[in-house]
Order: sequence, then C-alpha cells, then structure tokens
Amino acid sequence: MPWSTPTLREVRSLVRDSVHASLPGSDANVPNSVLRVLSDSQGALCHLNLQYIDWLALQLLPDTAEMEWLDRHGKIWLVNADGSTGRKMATLAHGTVQFTGQAGMPVPQGTQLDYVTNQMSFETTVAIVLDGTLPTPVAVRALDPGTKGNLPDGTKLLMPVTLPGIDQTVEVVDLTGGADEETDEQLRDRVLRRIRQPPMGGAAYDYEAWALAVPGVTRAWCYPNEMGIGTVTVRFMMDDLRADNDGFPLQEDVDTVEAYINSKRPVAVKDFFVVAPLKQQITCVIEELVPDNEAVRGEIEQELRAMLLALAAPGQTIFAAWKNYAVMSAPSITSFRLGNNEDDVMESPGHMAVLGSLIYD
Repeated sequence: MPWSTPTLREVRSLVRDSVHASLPGSDANVPNSVLRVLSDSQGALCHLNLQYIDWLALQLLPDTAEMEWLDRHGKIWLVNADGSTGRKMATLAHGTVQFTGQAGMPVPQGTQLDYVTNQMSFETTVAIVLDGTLPTPVAVRALDPGTKGNLPDGTKLLMPVTLPGIDQTVEVVDLTGGADEETDEQLRDRVLRRIRQPPMGGAAYDYEAWALAVPGVTRAWCYPNEMGIGTVTVRFMMDDLRADNDGFPLQEDVDTVEAYINSKRPVAVKDFFVVAPLKQQITCVIEELVPDNEAVRGEIEQELRAMLLALAAPGQTIFAAWKNYAVMSAPSITSFRLGNNEDDVMESPGHMAVLGSLIYD
C-alpha cells in the first residue's frame, strides 16, 4: 500500500496505546489525566516529524520538488549555454535607439532612458557625438531583465535628465533579447529530460537538450537525415521571448542557437542545420455555440492555443479530434459544432500550426 501520513488523532491514539503497553495497569485515555496530556503532547510532536518527513520525501525527487529544492536538482544536472548551472536566468533586452539634437553634442555612456508605460529603464552602452543632419544611433541595454524590456520599433523613450542641445525624446530602432526567468515547470521538464535521456555524444535528444540550454528557448526538435543521409536539422521555439511573433524565433535567435550547438555537437556530422519553423495558420469555424458570448469565445481561444502549445510540432498534423476536444474543454461551454471538421495537414516538414482565424457562425 502507498504510504500516507497518519492523522494527528491516529498518532495520539498510537502513543496512548504505547504508554498503556509500557505501563501495565495505566490508562492514558482518561481525560485531563497526566498520562493523557503527556501522551497527546508527544503524539503532536511525532505528527509534526511525520509531516516533515512526508514533505521531505517529495523534495528528494525532481518530479515533485518545490522551487528551492528543484533549483538544487537543476544545479546538479544542468549546464546552460552561458555556462551557468540550473535555472536559466532572465536576460537583458538590448538594441539600438536614435538620438536627435544639435550637431557635435556628446551623449555620455550610461545615459539613462525611461519608458514610463511599464516603468522600464535603459542605458547607453557607448558614448557618441550627434551627427546633427540625421538621427544618431547608439547601442542601449535594459537595466532590468525580462521580456518587458522588448519594445516595438518606434517606441518613444524619455531622458530623465536633460542634456544640453539634445532632444529629450529618443526613438527605439530595435530592442529585443530580453527573456524571463525559466519557470518551475520548464526547469522540471529539462531536469527530467536530462535524467531520462543521458548524454550520448550526439543522439537526436542531445541536440534538443543543447537547444533548450539557450536562454529563451522553450521547445526544440531534432530531425536526423531530413536533408539527406548524415544530416541533422534542429528546429526550436521561443514561446515567451517571441510571444509577439507567435513564439517563432528570429534569425538572430537561430544564429545564437546554431553557434552554441556547433560548440557541442560531434564534428563528424556531415551537414548540420538550425532553422526556424514556418508558420501555417489554421482556421476554426465554430457553429451553434451554446452559450455564445465574449467570455466563452475567450475561453475557446485560450484552450485552442493551449492545445497547440502542447501538441503542435514541425510537420505535425493537427487532427480534428484535437480541435474538438480543445473547444469542448472550455469551462463554460455547453455545446457546439465544428464547421470545418477536418485535419489540418502541414505543407512541409518545416511548417508548424499556429492559430489563425476563429470564425463563429
């Protein structure tokens, strides 16, 4: 039988019985007696110890460990692309902004820029002198890590301290690369993957593990021989870092992952390719929805996205049964009919499904 912690009442009863067995003629069940009080106090202490042992047993294995113990498992098992061990830490967004103002005016290194909307601050990483005829680009980085430092092109930043001859408003050219700290479940998945699939010097799952070691990478797939005998192809996703691109990586992300895997992979591999999956939007037509309101429609979209996050992969057909099950999983739904009740077949091994249009008839 599986172990379960006895209740406090059961432990107290066991202690009273033990006292009775040790002291013939005594009765620890008499209310308010000395033996009853001592037995119940001892039982409470024993129960606390049993609760601690029960909790500790969960921490000793990574599949049930809580955050601090999970971090310890991670530090034992995992080495990341940046040389750190354990949980992948959040990274700083970086990129370029444009200053305008009078020609010849200097902008010191470390000049602070603020984005008031999400209370983010940035700083210049080099000193420049304004051109004057055109906006002058300068490299910047976020002062706080995380995806909130990734700003759309054209975003306006403000200098909290005015510099002579320089416009106080600065425009973002590009700001990307900020990734959030790895979640407990993402870390747990990597630890279990490392235990279940120990390094084999170039097995398919080794390539996936190397890709997952790069900050921001959340899913990875390896396809041996896809582009010919002896070739290896790796595709990956960055669901958090590139959320505004449906999780699909940019070329700079592909270059980063390729550079790291090149430093780890066997040199005997004939040809090695790291490529981003190609988007293939799927459409869901939902008819006769009951009840039909904005809240239920929002739940349906959330469930469909969760299904794709769990099951979609490059070249993976999205079966009609999966779509039906996802829609029916919406908590508030009573009934519906899927208007386009057919499988979505990917156009090529590199195409990957992403939710396109949701049509309600």
